[in-house]
Amino acid sequence: MNCIIVDDNNLARAAMKQLITEVDFLTLKEECDNPVDAFNYLQKENIDLVFLDVEMPGMTGLELVKNLKTRPIIIFVSAKKNYAVEAFELNVADYIVKPVTINRFMTAIARAKELYDNKDQKVDADDKEYIFIRSNSILTKIKIREIVYIQALGDYVNIFTADKRHTVHITLKGMEEKLPKGMFYRLHRSYLVALDHIDNIEENTAYVGQHPLPIGEQFKKELLKKLHLI
Repeated sequence: MNCIIVDDNNLARAAMKQLITEVDFLTLKEECDNPVDAFNYLQKENIDLVFLDVEMPGMTGLELVKNLKTRPIIIFVSAKKNYAVEAFELNVADYIVKPVTINRFMTAIARAKELYDNKDQKVDADDKEYIFIRSNSILTKIKIREIVYIQALGDYVNIFTADKRHTVHITLKGMEEKLPKGMFYRLHRSYLVALDHIDNIEENTAYVGQHPLPIGEQFKKELLKKLHLI
């Protein structure tokens, strides 16, 4: 995986560079001390993964991600925790709080590697009863009624059934278009849920089994209409 570091702190870049050298499948291609240089670099180079600080002069790391039309996998690395919610709204792979430990770094890298390994997967809808996940020459069949919910991860999604998770290279909007109308509902910008699998709703949270899923305010009114309230 080709990666770059974007951080205005020299010591932070040096520490991240050392961690990257410990991972065989990572290749550091560039270090940028500001987001503008990183933005220009990403327009012309094929980069798989970006280690990105948040607070930097000129443009924040969050603004950089929002301005990228084609996004590599993003891992935010920040000294502050208070940007984490906004960062995950951008469907990044992970958010690490400095100082970065080797264990925390490897956890984040494992998530990024899973996304990278599944980037060639595609979803095909054969009929209204099942879909196929295609990875290279392998086709995996998933019954649509077994899909519980789908989580967005940038240009990827996690498809959750009762006992499995499939990571696929497709946007949440693209996934929504593949599925039968009426069976699934977008309850948040990052979540698509099977209506039949919603067990409880409390305030702005829908429970699918033991899994709490957030309900966006702009989606809540329409969701309640679909639940046939008595």
